[in-house]
Amino acid sequence: MEYRPLRLTLRQLSVFVAVAQHGSTIAAAEALSMSQSAVSASLAELERALYGPLFDRVARRLSINESGRQFFPRALSLLDQAHELERFAAQSGVALRIAASNTIGSYLLPTLLAGFRNAQSAPCTLDLRIGNTRDVLQSLLQFEADIGLIEGTSHERELRSVHWCDDEMVVVVGPSHPLAMGAEQPETLHDMLREADWIVREPGSGTREIIESRLVPVLGTLRYALELGNAEAIKRAVMSGFGVSCLSLHVVRDEIERGLLMPLREGLPKVIRPLQLVVHQDKYPTQGLLAFSEYLRAAAPAIGT
Repeated sequence: MEYRPLRLTLRQLSVFVAVAQHGSTIAAAEALSMSQSAVSASLAELERALYGPLFDRVARRLSINESGRQFFPRALSLLDQAHELERFAAQSGVALRIAASNTIGSYLLPTLLAGFRNAQSAPCTLDLRIGNTRDVLQSLLQFEADIGLIEGTSHERELRSVHWCDDEMVVVVGPSHPLAMGAEQPETLHDMLREADWIVREPGSGTREIIESRLVPVLGTLRYALELGNAEAIKRAVMSGFGVSCLSLHVVRDEIERGLLMPLREGLPKVIRPLQLVVHQDKYPTQGLLAFSEYLRAAAPAIGT
């Protein structure tokens, strides 16, 4: 097959991606360790090669236009492939950016990342960012992460999600809480839970979504007394007797076994939520990304509660 000389260069693509991500030629120049004039010239060359602008210029500001938005994931995919070629040539191994929602990132991934890294024959660099489900999806949409692991659901058309494993959720109270003694009838328990002070995660978290989609239809409107940003803080508040919450069994298993938390199961539905692996549909599947995805899938049976 005969190839024609390319009108585009990787340098131009790098400049375009940096400007799109940072919003200005000044910030892109700093990120790329280039002069602003070199960045502007490279971007102009790229736009001439593509026969049209990729940004709208308004009062010295650059705002990516529709052509730029369509070009961005393709440019990023080509750069990913180029970086993989460099790593292959230098035998530099795997480099992955991972975004995970709080329960997965704090309680499941640390051990899995250590196992994956130890299984690699070449150097392995892993960058883990932890946030709520909404944060993870946003990172993937902006190509700031290569793969995401979430406890909620994704409705973004640009993202592709697959089931990874299941996670059991359990309603818990502290041992001194009135509900710790239980209730004779489910109706009484439901009434007490409706009147109790609930400690919940912020909107956008998978844990909050489960409470509102699986428990509220059964119990009715709940009284949210305290909103906290991570499961560990919620767990400690529940242990202190502040109120009630619903958390992953991965988060509270040790405390239940030690009698520091009491699970409430009788009269309540068993709540199982799926954990998902998510990638952008335009993300180039590097060998490192494929290897990590396969490792997670192989580890899934051991994670089940």
